[in-house]
Amino acid sequence: MATWLKMGSYDEADSGTIGVINDYEDSQPATPSMEEPKVVGAAAVQAPIISSYNDKIRPLLDVIDRLRLLMVMKEGIQLPTIVVVGDQSSGKSSVLESLAGVNLPRSQGICTRVPLIIRLQNHASPRPELYLEYNGKTVPVEEPQIATAINIATDEVAGPGKSISDIPLTLVVRKDGVPDLTMVDLPGITRVPVHGQPDNIYEQIRDIIMQYITPKESIILNVLSATVDFSTCESIRMSQQVDKNGERTLAVVTKVDRAPEGLVDKVTADDVNIGLGYVCVRNRIGDESYEEARKEEARLFETNAHLSRIDKSIVGVHVLAQNLVRIQANAIAKCLPEIVKNISAKLDANVSELEKMPKALTSIADATQAMMRIIQAAKESLKKLLWRGEFDEYPEDNTKHGTARFVEMLNRFSDELHNCEESNLSKDFLTEEIKGLEDARGIELPNFLPCEAFLRILRRKVERISYLPIKLSEKYWDYIDDVVMSVLTRHSEMYYHLKVSAKGAAHNLVQKLREQSINRVKEIVEMEKLTGYTCNPDYMMEWNKLMKQQDHFMNQISGTNMRPLPCSVDLEGLGEIQIEHLRKHSDVSILQQAFDLKMRMVAYWKVFKVRLVDSMALHLRYHVHNLVHNDIDEIVKELMGPDGHGIKMMLVESPAIVAKREKLKNSIKVLKESKDSVAKIMDGIVAYDACLV
Repeated sequence: MATWLKMGSYDEADSGTIGVINDYEDSQPATPSMEEPKVVGAAAVQAPIISSYNDKIRPLLDVIDRLRLLMVMKEGIQLPTIVVVGDQSSGKSSVLESLAGVNLPRSQGICTRVPLIIRLQNHASPRPELYLEYNGKTVPVEEPQIATAINIATDEVAGPGKSISDIPLTLVVRKDGVPDLTMVDLPGITRVPVHGQPDNIYEQIRDIIMQYITPKESIILNVLSATVDFSTCESIRMSQQVDKNGERTLAVVTKVDRAPEGLVDKVTADDVNIGLGYVCVRNRIGDESYEEARKEEARLFETNAHLSRIDKSIVGVHVLAQNLVRIQANAIAKCLPEIVKNISAKLDANVSELEKMPKALTSIADATQAMMRIIQAAKESLKKLLWRGEFDEYPEDNTKHGTARFVEMLNRFSDELHNCEESNLSKDFLTEEIKGLEDARGIELPNFLPCEAFLRILRRKVERISYLPIKLSEKYWDYIDDVVMSVLTRHSEMYYHLKVSAKGAAHNLVQKLREQSINRVKEIVEMEKLTGYTCNPDYMMEWNKLMKQQDHFMNQISGTNMRPLPCSVDLEGLGEIQIEHLRKHSDVSILQQAFDLKMRMVAYWKVFKVRLVDSMALHLRYHVHNLVHNDIDEIVKELMGPDGHGIKMMLVESPAIVAKREKLKNSIKVLKESKDSVAKIMDGIVAYDACLV
């Protein structure tokens, strides 16, 4: 079987595809054999490239062209498209000229600077109809002026010079004898920029090509010059990136007259995986007419010693046209049901999204009602997140799980408090207590433990840790501010001015509460510094337990009957204590008092740390409760303003919302027109089938 008959996925009947009448090839003149060279030449010259087209397939191509004209691809709906790619000067434009029978722009370097959509329509009228579509306008063109008109349109779209653009032009050719095809000609691939081209010209061309050939619906027509090694062609490398097995790639080999030797082996070996096969052609040269070019092509493949060995089923522009028409028809038939499904799904999604968008507010009453609804919804969300611990609105976003994050912050605060320097009970043991007792000496009874010594030590210790509860409060209110901003943004997203104003009002409220909270924390710290007090029985229990070790401690310091003298002593609840520095004190009574004072501070500090953590937890929870249940309503007052100006601002929609609504409306309009166009064509096909029956 000839190579080009390997049709891959575009030639196979799949369930769910639209049936295509497959007698197209039977309706064409049979490809002549080598034994009938004269008949071959005559047929190729006299007959049009495509002499007839199946009445059932033509409507399918019409609907795809209609969808393309509606630019439905911008809605994410991919269409079956023949994409013509090739390295620079591979002969792309010449191949398209041969298919279309019209002159396209030619020049040294890149002559195709924008995607050129070529719609060929077999038209029985003796006078061809040609026109260009670009920038929203349709420009009729006379056949001799096509190349000039395309160059003018290209300059308008891509700018003068040699730069390229991804904005397409469309050339419509309605002419007798042309195949019914729609193709996209892309800029030829070049790696070296010439004067006037940007340095990244290769990357720009590559990006445009990949944009068109990546969709699985695209059919890649890879134009290869017979004069080069196919495996080195950049166009082959690009097509293999998106179509590794070549299931949707067809190769056309040009310039066969320049390198005929060994060509038959290159196209039959298929070293580069061209799944849809090869077609070898000879393009028009110089001032040849298209009829003369076709006659010369037929003669070349009949008489050249090397080219005559190539199977006649894969040579000639007419064979290329037949293959493209058939491949395109089967691709459309296969893809159309999915296209219809995607259009309906996209339409339903856009309609649903538009319905969810808020209606434009037209009165103060509407604006007030909308604002109250948004604030109440935000208030309920904040109750869930910050008070009740319900996270159904943000199931995956752990940062918004307020109650859980508060527990984490509180636990971290507790750890910092218990592990800070002031909670290190063994460092410089009794040094601070001895100094405190010495500073507090006065006229008093012997062995009387002065309260002032205890308070001085307590004040210093509380002062040194006072930054910790303040840091917790600051961190927590920063977190509250973030959550409130996020919730308000979510609920007011559709009302730009309300969102801005509400976030500002909420931030002001949170900052006010933050300041109040920090001041309250400072008061708590100051209260702890004023006096030492607790009714917690754990204090006395802990102190009594610790004091039972006093005699053992004093004996270790005196070192009676101990050689050598111990350097440390183990005390329950305190660990190993260094005692050498205490032997310099000869006054045993002050050491005993210092030990007593230390044990009182150890027992009290333990109670103090628990009490401070509890106080911070209760304080912050109390303020958050007030915020989500009561204080949040202050936002409404600020938004209303004394003159209602805040409400009036809500009547002005944000540009982003207006643009989104218009975009959705335009998209829905395009999708509805697309759906209607497909439905009309499908109804026509059904009616056609009924007539046949």
